[in-house]
Amino acid sequence: LRMCSGCGEMKPKAQLMRVVRSSDGEISLDLSGRKNGRGAYVCRNIDCLKKARKSRRIERSFEMSIPDEIYDRMEEEFSENER
Repeated sequence: LRMCSGCGEMKPKAQLMRVVRSSDGEISLDLSGRKNGRGAYVCRNIDCLKKARKSRRIERSFEMSIPDEIYDRMEEEFSENER
């Protein structure tokens, strides 16, 4: 189980989207769940993403700022999954 950065609920890894900070400091989405690096998880729910973004929980867990492109890409992934 992993904790969502938005709602704080513990859920199976497969139900969450992972954001990764690699050892060289690059932030990216990990759609496979297997990339190397420190991960933070968010429910596949737009509301949880908004909560995590507003509270800056992902940024705090990585101890660095997250580019807006990452959040925008996550929103795109969520909207594609809803279709």
